[in-house]
Amino acid sequence: MKELVEVLAKALVDRPEAVQVTQTETEKQVVIELRVAPEDMGKVIGKQGKIAKAIRTMVKAAAARDGRRVLVEIL
Repeated sequence: MKELVEVLAKALVDRPEAVQVTQTETEKQVVIELRVAPEDMGKVIGKQGKIAKAIRTMVKAAAARDGRRVLVEIL
């Protein structure tokens, strides 16, 4: 799932080298933190958060197979 978020974020931003994705796992939950350059933050969030919501939806769908809960934080 970390790789999925990284690929999606790098496709959206102007500075893909600044994209950092970290993943923290517990028994039932996975937390994925996405960090991008400040000037690319708007591109990752999108108007009214639509792109961020779409990223979260895709990751949740990928995680549903494993029966895990995924939380995507954009920092």
